[in-house]
Amino acid sequence: MTINLHPEARSDVPEMLRQPRRVLTIGAHHDDAEFGCGGTIAGWAREGAEVSMLVITDGSKGTWDESITAAELAAVRREEQRAAAAALGATGELVFLDRVDGELEHDRALQAELCLWIRKLRPDVVLGFDPWKRYMMHPDHRAAGWAVVDAIVAARDHLFFPEQLTGGLTKHRPDALLLWSADEPDHFVDIETTFETKIQALLCHRSQAHSTMQNALDDGRQAFEDRMQEWARRLGEPAGMDLAESFKLMRP
Repeated sequence: MTINLHPEARSDVPEMLRQPRRVLTIGAHHDDAEFGCGGTIAGWAREGAEVSMLVITDGSKGTWDESITAAELAAVRREEQRAAAAALGATGELVFLDRVDGELEHDRALQAELCLWIRKLRPDVVLGFDPWKRYMMHPDHRAAGWAVVDAIVAARDHLFFPEQLTGGLTKHRPDALLLWSADEPDHFVDIETTFETKIQALLCHRSQAHSTMQNALDDGRQAFEDRMQEWARRLGEPAGMDLAESFKLMRP
């Protein structure tokens, strides 16, 4: 079930918001989409949507383990992302841009690269960070959010990066942009039936279990699941849902 509380909501909310054909998530790091929209895309994948996932950075700084090198961590995180995508049922493209973790800049080159992938994959729905989120600490998350919003605008209009429009590639306007970690959420997706799948996908990111997931493996797994469940409850409260993911809905 999907609920749209957008102040400009109309009775003709597109059906694709409930079941798109093609979906693209764009995260700064390898577990960002799983945290932000894992239950949502798992549900869409179950219903036949082709889900592609794009990871902008190489994830080479995301650890508290001083025994691992940046190169080793980047390799580990790439394989973890493959496993997580499989757990979610994401059968589309898995794209790694390998920008340096922690040093991401919202620049024209990144805008062009994301624009190109949107034009190539032609998603009905794009999902990414809300760059307007107050007090969002990680600089990569902020940069990724702005880059996604700008890339959506560029992808839809032919005079942005016209050099891309060769060999049959054309401009593309997604039907919807859903921003997770939203400052003012107005779109809610029930994830009660896909919550466990979201957890399974997150636990594929074993290198993060003792940092961002706060000791999620072994004895700490239940506590992690409980925290995630409480978070999903809080997100669903405005829409009267038991477990949900919430977004800011934008229409490109």
